[in-house]
Amino acid sequence: MLFPESLVRSQGFAILAAFVAINTVVYVSLAVAKALPKIYVGDHLPRQYERAETRSIHPDDPA
Repeated sequence: MLFPESLVRSQGFAILAAFVAINTVVYVSLAVAKALPKIYVGDHLPRQYERAETRSIHPDDPA
């Protein structure tokens, strides 16, 4: 289906095309963000509640 050139070059058509382009970019970025694994910021920050020494009954065990 082809539109007449006068319609394609109109300002209303340009605004509609820009809206569709921005909408497409937003939905693609949301889909990509949902497909990626979730990032937890707290995992990358140093913990303040770690003990300086282990209190395990197995002091050489790293776990």
